[in-house]
Amino acid sequence: MKKVPLMLCLLLGGMSAVAQKLPSKTEVIASMRKANDYFMQKWPDTGKPIVTNKTRPSNIWTRAVYYEGLMDLYKVDPQQRYIDYAVAWGESHKWGLRSGLLTHNADDQCCGQTYIDLYMMDKKPERIRDIKANMDSLVKNPNCTYWTWIDALQMGMPVFAKLGVLYKDNAYFEKMYQMYNHSKTIEGGKGLFNPEDGLWWRDKDFVPPYKEPNGQDCYWSRGNGWIVAALVRVLEIMPKNAPHREEYLQMYKTMMKALLPLQREDGFWNVSLHDPTNYGGKEATGTSLFAYGMAWGINHGYLNTKQYKPALVKAWNALATESVQPTGFLGWVQGTGKEPKDGQPLAIDKIPDFEDYGLGCFLLAGSEIVRMKK
Repeated sequence: MKKVPLMLCLLLGGMSAVAQKLPSKTEVIASMRKANDYFMQKWPDTGKPIVTNKTRPSNIWTRAVYYEGLMDLYKVDPQQRYIDYAVAWGESHKWGLRSGLLTHNADDQCCGQTYIDLYMMDKKPERIRDIKANMDSLVKNPNCTYWTWIDALQMGMPVFAKLGVLYKDNAYFEKMYQMYNHSKTIEGGKGLFNPEDGLWWRDKDFVPPYKEPNGQDCYWSRGNGWIVAALVRVLEIMPKNAPHREEYLQMYKTMMKALLPLQREDGFWNVSLHDPTNYGGKEATGTSLFAYGMAWGINHGYLNTKQYKPALVKAWNALATESVQPTGFLGWVQGTGKEPKDGQPLAIDKIPDFEDYGLGCFLLAGSEIVRMKK
């Protein structure tokens, strides 16, 4: 295994002393409410198109990730307005996917995670019709090469898992594994997962000989965060005896072990996990996803509490005190992209091109922390 310089863990640390305990559950929920209220007030119309460099419908992946977080927030802070907001979103798009029933793009399928959750609350057939038809077409399709970038695993895997449980059909689990395994072991030549470092390259463009400025492999923080979230969500959804569950659990543990020593002293992770000099600094989305993964592992007994809780405490306190602003706006969020340089430079008051997915990541982390035992 490659040696990671000690300075990777020490450079660019901002806070000299981060509180060494988690805030109360009430305080964690208050931080999430503040951030979520900011967003809901800014976007009262759930169907309003998102305009950046071009106009996009609001059922794209960025908004879908937000609703993942909102549905998790509802579980620990059960306010009907959260569900009403999510239902209005689904209805505004007629419970459809951005590119139609035959899309193979996982970004288009991500909205199905919330559609299925809302269907389970109120089994109106229109809520699940399109996402089921789309995923069924994928199950029947022998092609397993659609997940060419690692973000796709978080967008698509939980949809397969939810449908497999809902319909008690292992075909969804098997197709999910085939596509996951292609991304892991075949895509880009030898796969996007590097067992030497326990981390994933974002896509084939970053497989060696591509290197970071310091000569290390390029492991993008949020990209690896998407893998962590995918694994956590699938493990949470699947029954204990589901096929390939052990593979996902072992991958999760491998990644957690690799990520632990890469945390910055201030509690955040850099956008470039092995090169803190390449746009190094605070970044909230990768940090939120790693905190989510660590909290889940501690809660379920897969991670050693004494070993991982201090890192989790540092991460959450950094997010809650340095990312969440008095208005509820989240600072230090890297905009959309695929590598460390995208969306740079980051700042505490810089508005990213999309504000939704960063909030979704933050809500996933906070909700899992609320579930922690004292």
